Amino acid sequence: MANLRDIKKRISSVSTTKQITRTMEMVSTAKIARALNREKRSEPYRAAITDVMLTVAQDASAKSPLLANPETYERALIVAINSDRGLAGGFNVQVERAAEERIEHFRRHGAKEVELITCGRKATEYFRPYPDVVMSVVGESDFPTLQRAREIADYIMSGFAEGRFGRVDIIYFHAKNRVEQVLREERILPLDPEVLAAPRGPRTDDQGGPKGLTSSFVYNPSADRVLDRLIPSYVLTVVHQALIDSAAAEQGARRKAMHSATENASAIIADLTRTYNRVRQASITTEINEIVGGAAALEDY
Repeated sequence: MANLRDIKKRISSVSTTKQITRTMEMVSTAKIARALNREKRSEPYRAAITDVMLTVAQDASAKSPLLANPETYERALIVAINSDRGLAGGFNVQVERAAEERIEHFRRHGAKEVELITCGRKATEYFRPYPDVVMSVVGESDFPTLQRAREIADYIMSGFAEGRFGRVDIIYFHAKNRVEQVLREERILPLDPEVLAAPRGPRTDDQGGPKGLTSSFVYNPSADRVLDRLIPSYVLTVVHQALIDSAAAEQGARRKAMHSATENASAIIADLTRTYNRVRQASITTEINEIVGGAAALEDY
C-alpha cells in the first residue's frame, strides 16, 4: 500500500505543475489575441495584391517561367515555419513531418537537390543534419519582422530567377481561430494553375458574393513585364503573412496544449486525493482495530 507521505508529495508536485500550465495557458491566451489582430490587419493587403497578381497573370504570356507547370523539378526549395519553443502539442512535429514528406515528394519527381529554409528553433535543430539547409531563422517566432521576411523573399526570387530551383513551397500552420490551427502546404512559385483558374478577387459586391474583375486592361510595356515587377511584392507578402499567421497558430496550439495539461493535472490530483483518503482511512481503521484488539487482550488477561 502506498505511503501517505509519498502520496502527499505527489499531490504537491502535480499541483505545482498545474499552476505552471495554467499560467502558460493564460499567457498564450493573451498573446494569441495580439497575434490574431496582427494577422487580420495584414490579411486585406495580401488579398488585394493576390487579386491584382492573378488578374495580371491571366493576361500574361503562357510562356512566362512564373506560370510554368512542369511535372518534374531538378531543384526545389521548401520554407518550413514552426516555433522557437516547445510545449505546443504537435505544432512543431507536424510541420517537420510535412517538410520531410515534401522533400521525398520532390525527389520522387526527379529533384536532385531540395534546398530548405527553416524558421523556428525547433525546425532548425531538427533539420541540422540535413545538408541543404540554406537559411535558418531563430528567435523571431513570437513576433516575426518584415525585414526577415524580405530576406527570405529575396532569396526565393533570386534563386528562381537564376534557375537554381524550379519550385518553391511553404509549409506552416494557419490560425483559423483561437482554438483551431490548420496545416498549410502552399506553392509559391511558379504560380499554381489551380489558383489562377479560381474566381478572381477577394472583393465582394453588395450581395456579399465574389466580384470578379472582368474589365480589360492595357499593360505598358506588357503584362509579362508587369507580372515580373509584381511577383516580388507578392512573394514578400506571402512569406510575411505565413510568418505572422504561424505566430498566431503557435500561441493557439500552446494554449490548447496547456489547457489539456491543466485538465489532466486536475484529474491526477483528484485521483491521488481519493487514493490518499482511502489509504488514510485504511490506516485509521487498522489503528482502531489494533487498539480494540489490545484492549480485549488486556481484559482477557
